[in-house]
Amino acid sequence: MPTYWTIAAAAFRQYSTYRRATAAGVFTNSIFGLIRASILFAAITTAGGELSGYTIAQAATYVWLGQALLAPIEAFGTREVSQRVHQGDVAIDLLRPTSFLGLYYAQKLGRAAFLLLGRGVPPLLIGALLTGLALPEDPLSYLLGALSLLLAITVAFLADMLVNLAAFWLLETRGLTVVYTAVMNLLSGFLIPIVWFPDWLLTIARATPFPSMIQTPIDTLSGRVSPLEALPLLGTQLGWIAVLTAAALAMLHAGVRSVEVQGG
Repeated sequence: MPTYWTIAAAAFRQYSTYRRATAAGVFTNSIFGLIRASILFAAITTAGGELSGYTIAQAATYVWLGQALLAPIEAFGTREVSQRVHQGDVAIDLLRPTSFLGLYYAQKLGRAAFLLLGRGVPPLLIGALLTGLALPEDPLSYLLGALSLLLAITVAFLADMLVNLAAFWLLETRGLTVVYTAVMNLLSGFLIPIVWFPDWLLTIARATPFPSMIQTPIDTLSGRVSPLEALPLLGTQLGWIAVLTAAALAMLHAGVRSVEVQGG
């Protein structure tokens, strides 16, 4: 366990050196937050002040929490996995004393922690000043929200790992990554709350792990769902973690076996 903490801390320090990129990310996050907020405010105002349970204040909270969580959730720290697979360097990773998934998960956590603090919190504070936030009064919502955020990062890591492990069978994974990112942004609830989807699209979204990456931690942290209502959502996140972990391990085993058969 100390080894993984060291890896996570190293990843945190590595990303903390990118000061200009961090400042640029804060600026970009804030601008896009204002754009998204204006669009959602217009939709809610047109609907008469409330849309599918969202008021102006709740929409503002949804937008700024989404902007804060996007970087730590979506940061593709596992992209190098596909490159290492193509270069054959993955064989070195498999010989390390740390587990393959554990190594990259620790890196993801360290990177996500910095991105949350460095690029997520500042836009959230800016949003609180400009539009205000509707935050929960129950302290348990914050505790469950923090847990939900950790689970969301884990779900996103595992799903991203599946995309990169496809490199065992694909010569190029960039196209797959682009499609994955587009689908994730839509079905996760980042662009608009999934309860605004038509029924058929809402059904599809809920059958995927994507809402567990963005919509669930936002709903939990904002208090839009009560702590009691949040428990099944956290259970869903844990279920997806179990499914995606099994899938990642199966793909890794099959991929390594394929390399061994082809390469001797």
